[in-house]
Amino acid sequence: MNKIGLFRVMKLCKDYVKMGEEERKGVQEKRLRELVQFARENSPYYARLYQGLPDNFTLTDLPPVNKIELMNCFSEWITDSTITLQYVKQFMEDMDHVGRKMNGKYLIFTTSGSTGNPLVALCDTTANNVMGGISATRSFARKEDMSAFIRKGRKIIGVFATSGFYLSNSSVRSRLLAMPWKKKKLAVTSALLPINQIVEQLNTFQPTMLGGYPSNLELLIDEVKSDRLHISPVIIMTGGEYLSDSLRERLSQAFHCYVQTAYSCTEGGTIACECRERHFHVNEDWVLIEPVDEKNRPVPDGVRSDKVLLTNFFNYTQPYIRYELTDRVIMHHTPCACGNPSPWLELEGRTDDVASFWEGCQEIKVAPLALYAILKEVHELRRFQIVVKKENHVEMRIEPIEGIPREDAFHKAEQALVSFLRTQGIHEVTVTLSEDVPMQHQRSGKFKHIINDTGK
Repeated sequence: MNKIGLFRVMKLCKDYVKMGEEERKGVQEKRLRELVQFARENSPYYARLYQGLPDNFTLTDLPPVNKIELMNCFSEWITDSTITLQYVKQFMEDMDHVGRKMNGKYLIFTTSGSTGNPLVALCDTTANNVMGGISATRSFARKEDMSAFIRKGRKIIGVFATSGFYLSNSSVRSRLLAMPWKKKKLAVTSALLPINQIVEQLNTFQPTMLGGYPSNLELLIDEVKSDRLHISPVIIMTGGEYLSDSLRERLSQAFHCYVQTAYSCTEGGTIACECRERHFHVNEDWVLIEPVDEKNRPVPDGVRSDKVLLTNFFNYTQPYIRYELTDRVIMHHTPCACGNPSPWLELEGRTDDVASFWEGCQEIKVAPLALYAILKEVHELRRFQIVVKKENHVEMRIEPIEGIPREDAFHKAEQALVSFLRTQGIHEVTVTLSEDVPMQHQRSGKFKHIINDTGK
């Protein structure tokens, strides 16, 4: 793909929704073929995978790929032969590199590892411009909210995990490093802070738009009711986790504003934007989504899939072509009242649990992504899962990295967890090493890093 600037992406996004159906299909077909050709020519992994692929191939002729497989052959998958996984990991050892371009070319993002296996993603300028252009042109579900946002100051603050190279945190820091004069208009407060410090920063900043993980924003509802949080955002935009209808309504009532979300992932950016009908319209000019069953067979409209296959048209550094995501969706091609011609999705809820602890007679709730962010930085762990039980008992299920004794990895993780909980005002905690390994839910197959089993 040729380099594309931000404003060019915005124009392409606006032009696409005005096209007829055949013209839109032509855009998708052209971008698919250009991506596949580039992957075959520049990625040894895809050259091998697509050996013997006919010239007149269709999308379903391309074999599906998955995260574990791609990460295991990272150097063959990536199309920049000068980059190795070890080099990327060395770059990520310095947390000051969050939001900075590696080699002056790539922003680095890591996934949250919702299946227990994180991925490292490299995005060049064009990839970041596409993600930014989609956000700029399609993020608001309602025009009146965009108008109010512009009219009342355009001040944005997000409550995100700031301890790693996560998409939201890294993107914001990248913008602030490039445009430091925006610090009065754009900010992040750490989801790892005690809730009273988050409230203090929000009160000081007075955002027009409040963003964050739903589980973190949920903790702010009590702060509003207790008259400690005094902000009046015109819109709340959530991401990173599933937003339930009940939490959406509770947030809307607490903050007296519209609440919306989007369907996003590190590998594909914003896959689908929500409209005022609460339908998630796929950004099919830049990504394709195929709902499939367990054996990668297509699932018809109106039927819940077991997973989806993602094809990303804009990341040529790490081609994601029919890439497996564990999300379950229901696809629809019926017309939407909002007028967007793109197909739309229903999403199945998938999120970690808010953890409940007690200090004396006071219940202290901790957002799951705060706990995840702390344990993810324990590099002796390959996978982990914690179960919070009654009386502040935490059961830890772990898989250490190769060569690290299990007990040693556990003690590192225990120390990190206990130290963090103390910053939240939780001092009496018992952490034990489980005989079990991290496991998916027996019925749904979904993986949770944080499980609250306190009966609350």
